[in-house]
Amino acid sequence: MPPQRYRADGPPVPGGRPRQPGADPSVALLTHDDDDATAVVSGHGPGAPGADRSRRPAPAARGKKKVSPWRRVRRISYVVLGLLLLGPFVAFVIGWFVFPVPSSQEVSLAQVANFTFARGEPLATVRQDNVNRVAVTLDKVPKHVRDAVLSAEDRSFYSNPGFDFMGIGRAVYNQLTNRAGGGSTITQQYIKVSTGEDDASLWRKYKEVVLAVKISKEKTKDEILENYLNTIYFGRGAYGIQAAAKAYFNKDVGELTVSEGAMIAGIIQSPSRWDPAKNREKSEERWDFVLDGMVEKGWLDRGERAAQTFPELPDIPEQAEAGIPGDDRYHIYERALKELEAKGITADVINTRGVTVTTTVEQPLQAEAVDTVTKQQDKQPKNLRYGLVSIDPKTGAIVSYYGGKEGLALDYAGEAFRQPGSSFKPFVLAAALENDPTFGLGTEIDGTGPKAFTGRPGVVRNVEGVSCEKCGAEFAMTESINTWFYQLGITVGPGNVAKAAHQAGIPDDLLQNPTGGIALGDKEVHPVDMASAYATFAAEGKYHEPYIVSKVEAADGEILYEHKDTERQVMSQQVARNVIEAMLGVAPKKGYDLPGQQVAAKTGTAQLEGSAKDNRDAWFVGFTPNKATAVWVGTDKSEPIRDSRGNPIFGSGVPGQIWHAFMKEATEEDPAEQFSQFVAMGEAPTPDSDSSETESSDEDSEDSEDSDSDEDRDSDSGSSSDDGDSGSSRDSNSRSNNSDDGGSSGDQPTSLDTQDSGTSGTPRSSGGSANRGQSDRSALNSTSDPVG
Repeated sequence: MPPQRYRADGPPVPGGRPRQPGADPSVALLTHDDDDATAVVSGHGPGAPGADRSRRPAPAARGKKKVSPWRRVRRISYVVLGLLLLGPFVAFVIGWFVFPVPSSQEVSLAQVANFTFARGEPLATVRQDNVNRVAVTLDKVPKHVRDAVLSAEDRSFYSNPGFDFMGIGRAVYNQLTNRAGGGSTITQQYIKVSTGEDDASLWRKYKEVVLAVKISKEKTKDEILENYLNTIYFGRGAYGIQAAAKAYFNKDVGELTVSEGAMIAGIIQSPSRWDPAKNREKSEERWDFVLDGMVEKGWLDRGERAAQTFPELPDIPEQAEAGIPGDDRYHIYERALKELEAKGITADVINTRGVTVTTTVEQPLQAEAVDTVTKQQDKQPKNLRYGLVSIDPKTGAIVSYYGGKEGLALDYAGEAFRQPGSSFKPFVLAAALENDPTFGLGTEIDGTGPKAFTGRPGVVRNVEGVSCEKCGAEFAMTESINTWFYQLGITVGPGNVAKAAHQAGIPDDLLQNPTGGIALGDKEVHPVDMASAYATFAAEGKYHEPYIVSKVEAADGEILYEHKDTERQVMSQQVARNVIEAMLGVAPKKGYDLPGQQVAAKTGTAQLEGSAKDNRDAWFVGFTPNKATAVWVGTDKSEPIRDSRGNPIFGSGVPGQIWHAFMKEATEEDPAEQFSQFVAMGEAPTPDSDSSETESSDEDSEDSEDSDSDEDRDSDSGSSSDDGDSGSSRDSNSRSNNSDDGGSSGDQPTSLDTQDSGTSGTPRSSGGSANRGQSDRSALNSTSDPVG
């Protein structure tokens, strides 16, 4: 049967399947035997009838086909993906042509940085070109020192293209999440230092990446490493590896051992904080990290690694040529560096812009502080350490800062944590005044002792012979009655005491988990913290952040930083003024009043744990309307503090003598300013009904010998804490301090040997009770002035 052509509109197909219902008759059906290869549907092939028939138009009712939303998402995703892939490439190409590679001549490290006192007197001068930075060729640096630096900073240095993808990812993440830390390779670090750009931004990272790749094409890895080692800051004013070798080990870089090289390399990231003289624990941690990395990379044999010991730093003579002093001024210089770094101005910026850094420290006052402390040092045991900080309450400016006579030792003014003892009691009073509207200086509390308190092991003791059955805040503060303040601290709540101290200026990260012992100063603080907090009282509740740098000006005249005061009323003026009123009796009672000035003060003594009579920390903190000064005396270790006669030191003794001698000179030119008018809060104090007896006691005590053992002891460390010493010990200590002070009665604390009421020097005791301070009159008469 010959092949047949079937048409949609033709007759039924014999023996075949019928057309499907609804089939379009315009669509032609072709058989596989169609001889005409060009035959088309709808009969448009050659010779087919109706070949000129036009195509069927689309039905009028048919609309546009809807585009799927997922299809739109895919298209947008493709565009975004394309931008992500092409964007960095385009940005990199643009940066390649825009950013020039800095030459070694353009590196601006060889400029002098000057630090000055407040009135322009020179404090420290950093000269990097001929003293603090000495360039050396790479072949002068031992391979083990180079390997140590690579282990510390960039272990893939010789294989990476100048940047590290994972490091860049970390840097971007840290930047977006406001976290510290970056991901810079050695090449990027060199770019950062050589360009002088140290801002924490993604733009800088982008520029660093481009220049890192570009410089890697123009310089060999050895050239980059050499420039890096001669450029970066290693601490102690040393730029470059040669200066660092001299600064830390007093030797040339070629003489450094494996251990010494690892130590220097380990502190590159934060040399000021990780200097082993400042933070040996962190320095050793970094030293281990470097050596372990050298073993991991195959640069150091495991046996040789195991034989390494952490290097001991030698005593290095002061390098006067460097212009960075090694005495008390170094602590001012270093604190200034740290303060500026916290403000975003790093040591690299300071030392690469030819800056002049003006500090707030007044040179005459600093000289007076040094002279006063030195006089005590010369006649006291050599193991004693001293810290003194003086602050202007109206601005927060640190006008004197003595952290010790050795610059590379611990800064005892700003880095030493010590228990403040009874000098913390004003914060207890402030907390009570703030939290209880009925409480006032006239509120009477049981101050008898010894006394047990719920939740505290042992008992709290008062200084022998000094207690009160019921007394107010002024008497309790002047006599430093431990049981009175411990009870008040529990009543108001240890948390509120800590809050009041934080409001005044004690840093928020201190005083964690306070208990009842906080009332007696069992939480450690720095001398600068106490000076700042007392300055808030002096300013009657206004807080000014303590600062030591007032201005930083670059060589080209640009002001890189200038301090702006941000005064805050952190506690009510009335609370602060009431606390001041309670503190006015301490300094006159001790003979530490100042001509023409009102003085509010408090002593503090922390007892040596486990000892019934020895102490470990002694304080005297006080202020006028124009100066707030804290003095601390202690040791490097937890050991007894004793004077030249072997007697225990208390706050009113050596610290008080230093405070008084310094403040007499520091306030000599200050206006005779008074605190504001006192307005009592809550229950007001009443005038002392026995003022004539008090005055007689003061007169009688003018010729009394100084007693340094008149302190309460406030370690709160057991049943013996807060206890006083025997009367004979006090008298012996009194004689030694009197003799040491040159016999000047004006500088000596007075005693209570003839006192009847225990209210000597107190402007007003709350209430008129005649038996205050007389719970043990015989003991009172056998002891010297029991002021804490």
